[in-house]
Amino acid sequence: MKLSVTGLRGVSGRGGRGRDRGWGFTIIEVIVIITILGIIAAVVAPRLIGQIGSAKQSRAKTDAASLATAMRNFMVDCGKPEPGATIDVLWERPSNVPEDRWKGPYIENREALTDPWGRRFELVIPGRKNVDFDIISYGADGQPGGTDENADVVVP
Repeated sequence: MKLSVTGLRGVSGRGGRGRDRGWGFTIIEVIVIITILGIIAAVVAPRLIGQIGSAKQSRAKTDAASLATAMRNFMVDCGKPEPGATIDVLWERPSNVPEDRWKGPYIENREALTDPWGRRFELVIPGRKNVDFDIISYGADGQPGGTDENADVVVP
C-alpha cells in the first residue's frame, strides 16, 4: 500500500495553509477604494458645507423678518421700545409698558429669538440701517461684517 503525499495538500496547493484567491480583496484594492472615497469626500464636503451655510443665512433672513413683523405689532400696542431694549420685549412685558397695553407675547416661543447659529438676534433702537429699529444676526462668526455665511443679516 502506497501513501500519496499529494492527498494531504489543500485546495491551494500549499499544504492547507492558503486560501482560495477568489474571495475578498487584496490590501492594494482596499487602499485604492479608500483613496477614491477620500478624494470624493474632499471634493463633495466643501460644497455641502457651503450649502449648509447658505441655508442658515436664508433661515436667518426669514426669522429676522418674522421678528420684525412681531416688533411692528408690539409697537402698535405698546409704542416704541426704549433705546437699549433687547429682543426679549417680544416675549416678556417690559417694566415700562402698562399691563393693559401688553398683548404679548408677540412670538410663539422663546427659541424664535435665537438665530440659526444659536445666538440671540439683536434689537437696535433706533436702527442704524432703518429708521425705527433693526433686527440683526451677525452670521456664523457672530461678529459685525463678514461675507458669505459670516455676513450680517439686518432686517427693518
